[in-house]
Formats: sequence, C-alpha cells, structure tokens
Amino acid sequence: MAPTTRRRALTTLGAALAGSVAIPAYAQAGERGHHPRPRPLVRAHAHNDYEHPRPLYDALDHRFNSVEADIYLVDGQLLVAHDPVDLDPTRTLESLYLDPLAARVRAQHGSVYRGFHRTPFQLLIDIKTEGASTYAELHRHLRPYRRLFTTYAYGKVRRSAITAVVSGDRAARAPMEAQKVRHAFYDGRLSDLGTAAPASLIPLISDNWTLNFGWQGTGPMPAAERDKLRGIVSAAHARGQRVRFWATPDLPGAQRDAVWGELLAAGVDHLNTDDLAGLEAFLDAHAR
Repeated sequence: MAPTTRRRALTTLGAALAGSVAIPAYAQAGERGHHPRPRPLVRAHAHNDYEHPRPLYDALDHRFNSVEADIYLVDGQLLVAHDPVDLDPTRTLESLYLDPLAARVRAQHGSVYRGFHRTPFQLLIDIKTEGASTYAELHRHLRPYRRLFTTYAYGKVRRSAITAVVSGDRAARAPMEAQKVRHAFYDGRLSDLGTAAPASLIPLISDNWTLNFGWQGTGPMPAAERDKLRGIVSAAHARGQRVRFWATPDLPGAQRDAVWGELLAAGVDHLNTDDLAGLEAFLDAHAR
C-alpha cells in the first residue's frame, strides 16, 4: 500500500476505536469452546506499531505484549506518526492507544490479556519532539488513565495492566527523575547499565544492535560477541532491568532466524520486529 493510501486508511480508525474493542479470533474461540487461550508472546515487540493497517489491534491479534508509538507534541495534542509529513490530527495517542487499551482492560477484567497479570503489557512511547515539554504533556495525558498504568509513587512501584516506557528525546529523563509520582518509566541505553539509576526509573535497557555487534546472522555468532550479549543480559537482569535491541535483521530468512535464536538463548526480553506474523510463528515454533 502506498504511504498516502495507508495514511488515508488509518484516519478512518478513530470512530472504531472510540467504541468497543473486538476480541481477537483466537480469544473468541477460547471463550466459546472453553479451550485454553494461547498465551501472549511476552518477548514480542511491535516496532513502529502504528504503521500497521490496524495499529495496536494487529499486534494484539498476533499476541504481542509490547508495542511502540512515536509521538509529536502539536498544539497540546500528542500525535502518532513516524515523520512530521505523516501527522494527522485524528491520529492521537488517545485514539490509537490509550482509549482502546482502556477498553480492552475493562472488557477483560483488569488485564490486556486476562489471566496474565504478572506480565504487564508494554506501551513504548518514543518522543520525537523536544523531550521535556513533550513528556510534561504526556504525563498530563496519562493521568486520566492512571489506574491502568504501572505507577511510581514516593519510592514504590505499583504494577498494573499496562506499563508505559518513554524513549526518544533524552531531555525527558530529568523531569521524570524529579517526579514523586509518575505513570511512566524511562528507556535506558547500554551506557546506563550498571549506573546508580534504579529499575524503578529505568526498567528497560534498549540499544542499536548494529552499533554494538558486527554479526548479522551469517555463519556462527563469534564467541566474543555471544559472551558480550550474554553479559549485557546478565548485568541487566541482576538489577531487575529488561533488554531490547532495535535494528536487528528483519527480513525473513536464515540470518534473521539466527539472530533471533541467539537473542532468545541469551535471554533478551524483547525481540523487535515489523513482521508480526513472522515473529509470532518463530516464537511459537521455539516454544514447541
């Protein structure tokens, strides 16, 4: 689909999102036949989720437990888009994500995936405009939904159905650190690993695969790079932090599968992809 056509199709979603949230087909079958519901894929992260034909819904239908939304602050609204040319006033953070997630939680009795309260759904919010001012507006927009979101309050973390993690422009960090109460957390980088910043601020460590590893899935992974990867994961997990890499190979084939296999073996928490069906099939095959 051409970008202009895709954007036009996406703008029709606003009315649908305002109503009830459709339960995926696999969940409906489980309800009718009382068969076990397939578990959410807790390691599956939808990169640039909003570029799919049905933002959020496509990821949920493929059982993803993490999605990414890029936001721009425009006249007090948080608009979701990858580039400024794609900005559309109907495509807000509320219409594409906050309202449908709230409806999903209400429909499924307190969890995006009913029965899996121990694994909050992750909403990764990538700030594309100036970080401090955009985060201040994001905090204001999250407050009406605060019971849905994992919250940091006066030194303690209260887990809920959804955890928001703020990425993108790094100027958001200082105002977040200063808050006594916040409804979002900060996406760290490898440079934050092992610093004094606690998991109550930085629960997620993300970085660019290509800037840290030369191996792209051809042939065996070099032993030194495998050791480095596993060391990163071990260090993060010891501090209660999760690990994600972006810019991993994402074209179907042996190279992508090899990289995904090494990420799984190392214990990386989120596998990043634009190919929802491809990662779903890969994770299901490995679970078997």
